Amino acid sequence: MSTLQRATSDLVIANRILAHHGVFDEYGHVSVRDPGNPGRFLLARDCAAAFVEPGDILAFTLDGTPASEDNRPICAERFLHAAIYAARPEVNSVLCAGSDDVLPFSITPTPLCAVLGTVGDMGTQVPVWDIADRFGEDTDLAVSDMDRARDLALRLGGNRVVLRRGIGFVATGRTLNDAVKTSVYIPKNARSLAQSLEFGAIRAISQGEVNARLAIDPESNAMRRGWEYWAREAGCERWL
Repeated sequence: MSTLQRATSDLVIANRILAHHGVFDEYGHVSVRDPGNPGRFLLARDCAAAFVEPGDILAFTLDGTPASEDNRPICAERFLHAAIYAARPEVNSVLCAGSDDVLPFSITPTPLCAVLGTVGDMGTQVPVWDIADRFGEDTDLAVSDMDRARDLALRLGGNRVVLRRGIGFVATGRTLNDAVKTSVYIPKNARSLAQSLEFGAIRAISQGEVNARLAIDPESNAMRRGWEYWAREAGCERWL
């Protein structure tokens, strides 16, 4: 299997894992940088993640243009992925999800922070991107062009996660597995944080703890264990 075929299969698995865990519903999209061409990324066509097949995976350039002709509907928010890959050469996976658990932290002054060790590598800063700040209050909230996408990427900065006001979150990964693992735990972390705040002050994961988590190879056996378990749980044995 070539590196491109492996990346394609892994992207199918990622979509189905995220759907299985409820991170994606009928919406949500995840991409991976083309391992053989860093100026391209792979993303499924416009379809529900739970049903993505290898033939649904398309390649795009870093301005959101399809790398080849395809008459099927394509993801309207592909620009979000393109802008982040262009701005962050160290990022190899981008994910965008709606999340009821994360939503309150995007529309109130209370910041989202890591309180679970499993999401410690999310970082200590999670900024919020409000599309209205630059584009006014008459948008559809979608990142449907490069201007909006570059503004979101600017707000993300060097962080790993950014919230979208009224929508959910965008997460980045050093690898596809890294992005998926973090994103599975982000809603769980948000639920735990919201519940803990009812008790009073909370103690977040420290910068030192974040650094220690980030020092772990995302493709180590310990980190890949979850990927294989989740893939089998989601019925993806044929693509492993």
